[in-house]
This record gives sequence, C-alpha cells and structure tokens, in this order.
Amino acid sequence: MKKLIAAASFTAILLASCTPKASTPVAPAGPSASTAEQLAQGKTIFENSCKRCHGLPDPTEFTSVQWVGIMNSMAPKAKLTDEQHQWVYNYVVSVKK
Repeated sequence: MKKLIAAASFTAILLASCTPKASTPVAPAGPSASTAEQLAQGKTIFENSCKRCHGLPDPTEFTSVQWVGIMNSMAPKAKLTDEQHQWVYNYVVSVKK
C-alpha cells in the first residue's frame, strides 16, 4: 500500500511540474516611448533570438494587435526579459510598410 501511495504521489508531482504555467497576456506600450537605441536593440534581439528557431517574419506582415499576441506567445520561448520583449515589440511595430 505504501508503494502505491508513493507512486501516486510521484505521478501527481510529475504531472503538476510538467503543466504549462498560466500567464496573463501583456500588451506592450506603443513604440512612441522608444529611443533609437532601444529600437536598434529590439531589432538585434529580433534578428538573433527569433531566427534561432524559425525564419524571421516580415514585421509589416502583421498588425500591431497581431504582434501583441505573437510576442506574448514567443517571448517566453525566447526567454526574453520584459524589457527585451518591449524593445522587440516596439521595433516590429515601428517598421513601416
């Protein structure tokens, strides 16, 4: 019986540790608050971090609202800090068509 309880406890802990953590979407502020240096850093992070896993999307391909969803989804995977997240978002929405 002790082995059964231990196995059940272990399984519960394992399952709990493997479930994704819930996160609340973050809507970054607009690009108007960015300096030229921050936009340049955002571009560098975008080019280096994003292409590690996939091809770089054209920033003009998506609206600023679509970029909010994309960034909220991808920034944790790229292990970006909140500040880096903001810089990348500001860069991609600052690119003109």
